[in-house]
Amino acid sequence: MNITLKEAAGFTGGILTGNPGEVFSGLAKIDEARKGDLTFLYLPAYEKYFPSTQASAILVKTGFNKTRSDINYIEVDDPNKAFYKILLHYFAPEFKIEGIDPSASVHPDAKLGKNVSLGKNVVVSAGCSIGDNTKIFHNSVLLDDVKVGNDCLFFQNVSIREKCIIGNNVIIHPGTVVGSDGFGYYTDDNGVYIKIPQIGIVIIEDDVELGSNVSIDRASLGATVIKRGVKLDNLVQVAHNVVIGEDTVVSAQSGISGSTHIGQKCIIAGQVGIIGHIEITDNVVLMAQSGISKGITKPGYYFGSPAKEVKTALKLEAHIRNLPQYSEELKKLTQEIEELKAQIRKIDPLS
Repeated sequence: MNITLKEAAGFTGGILTGNPGEVFSGLAKIDEARKGDLTFLYLPAYEKYFPSTQASAILVKTGFNKTRSDINYIEVDDPNKAFYKILLHYFAPEFKIEGIDPSASVHPDAKLGKNVSLGKNVVVSAGCSIGDNTKIFHNSVLLDDVKVGNDCLFFQNVSIREKCIIGNNVIIHPGTVVGSDGFGYYTDDNGVYIKIPQIGIVIIEDDVELGSNVSIDRASLGATVIKRGVKLDNLVQVAHNVVIGEDTVVSAQSGISGSTHIGQKCIIAGQVGIIGHIEITDNVVLMAQSGISKGITKPGYYFGSPAKEVKTALKLEAHIRNLPQYSEELKKLTQEIEELKAQIRKIDPLS
């Protein structure tokens, strides 16, 4: 695809300095861009690449010091957002799958909407319904009575267990499981673990994206709920009866224990562990590798294990790093005190 700089500037509302008729056919990072590419610059850390970039054009912030005359500039308020706007409009990948592959197994009772596409070896079981324009890639399985909305995209090897409900415009990446059994057991009189049937479901609302190898457990009773706009990274574990609020994002290798409720617009960074049966309010940021051992009622940043408000946590971390110095100073002070006691005893043996 060839796009003129005039078209790109008009699309982003930017101001073009350079040749409006020049075209670009690719997008690239500033340190990797070549002739024919459009790049962008928005972080000061990347300014060191500006003198050497070979891009044909660059998106920069309004008022940027345009010291090179051999490159075209598009000045915008936010180069980062403008770049992604172009990426979404012109370069979004097309996932080519059409129709129903002969190897797909669709139960006669299942209902398929318009323009549904099913890849090789897809299984759609009894009582399922799939909305319009949904694409399901190879080797994916929907067990009985699963409901899937419109405009969804499921990549290969996705498993949706019985009775789970998926909304509209949901993306699920390879290897993800929705509706696996929750981790529910009780011990009998001999201390043997007895499995508790998990008879609830999972509800995934509209505009959710699930990364690869995500596991979302069905509820023991009721529903595990992933609300509208939630984004889960790869390798996230969501236990039974968890509720994740709208527009919350969860990074890789994080785990949320059973019956925990997480608010709206939260950010959960990588490798965060959250205990069960607690509530986390809206607009909370849990920093990487934090352990959440109790509920959080106040918006803000939290860090550490157990997690604390970030200012407190960082102070504690600073003291921990200084423990060797504190230890040496304590030894020195202890020695000085003993020497002073000895001197006092020489002056006054009865003291």
